[in-house]
Amino acid sequence: MELSNSFLHLRDKCRKEHTELDTLKLIKKAQKGNITSFELLITHYKQAMYYMAKTILKNDEDCADAIQESIIKAFLNIHKLKEPSYFKTWLIRIVMNESYHLLRKSTNIIPLDSILEPSYNHPMSDYLEIEEALDHLSNDHRQLLILFYTVGLSIKEIADVLDLPENTVKSKMHRARQKMKDYLTEKETEEHSWTSGKSF
Repeated sequence: MELSNSFLHLRDKCRKEHTELDTLKLIKKAQKGNITSFELLITHYKQAMYYMAKTILKNDEDCADAIQESIIKAFLNIHKLKEPSYFKTWLIRIVMNESYHLLRKSTNIIPLDSILEPSYNHPMSDYLEIEEALDHLSNDHRQLLILFYTVGLSIKEIADVLDLPENTVKSKMHRARQKMKDYLTEKETEEHSWTSGKSF
């Protein structure tokens, strides 16, 4: 059984390395002006771009505008990217900057609501509970959790995007997780009290 799990782990690792290698090839081609390669990269990272924009902007229309501007800026400046392996971090940072730029220009955009899309692998009630818990966090803590768990950035990548020391990101992440856990625990306790007939 352990041997089987080892083979599965090795297979997944090889697949990941193969995907990263293919992505690196696309980035290098895009830097030389290959439009098809650039379009494939945008398709590959479009969900991550959306989640980043959604941590800042409320409306999907505004997210689309920020992403569109980000794509244009990325296309015009990709040749300046010195390290191709940092493309994802670089792209997400562009989306973040464009989202904040749009936020400053608008008076009716609030960085709350509808941050995560529901997953078909989990009951809707679970999704709503997580979304509600995220809305009770500060903007900084919510953004960190989404960048890590939804966008899939590493601690180092988040530090690069937000221009913060890695240790600062780690401590903030710890506090964000704890606050999320505290809220969910408190909510579960309250629900248990109601169902058991107790009142406060």
